[in-house]
Amino acid sequence: MNMKNLKYNAFIAAYGLFKIPLLVFLGPRIVEMTKTRFVIKIPLGYRTKNHLNSMYFGALGVGAELSIAAPAALMIAENRLKIDFIFKDFTAQYLKRADGHVHFICDEIDAVTALIEEAKTNPGRLERKMKGYAVVPSKSATDPIMTYELTLSVKNRALKS
Repeated sequence: MNMKNLKYNAFIAAYGLFKIPLLVFLGPRIVEMTKTRFVIKIPLGYRTKNHLNSMYFGALGVGAELSIAAPAALMIAENRLKIDFIFKDFTAQYLKRADGHVHFICDEIDAVTALIEEAKTNPGRLERKMKGYAVVPSKSATDPIMTYELTLSVKNRALKS
């Protein structure tokens, strides 16, 4: 793990501790972060397992949300912006059992960045639908176990509409 990932993982832990304690409980870790791709891992363990020894769908939902929310939160914090974000809707297709550590992948980080950039000067609420998928790398690094879509909604509270 490089120093940048360590810094970002510390940010996610602190953000979870102060804003969303469930994140600390689930123990997500950033695997990869580029300008276009974000990968976050949620380990399968006592805290995330269901009665069938696969990942509970609530933990899968958190991972899906985090694959889009974490890059937005990082960008907002790094640029010291007063932009609030929330998800308007969530659609998921569960294709296979998540019977290992799960990687949640969003290849639309450039769209997240563009939305935050647009919010810097737009006083209104802005929304964009983002897609992602999840894999269990110990089984197959390319075969998705889940696909999802979330609508990211942002508003710059520093600007009056």
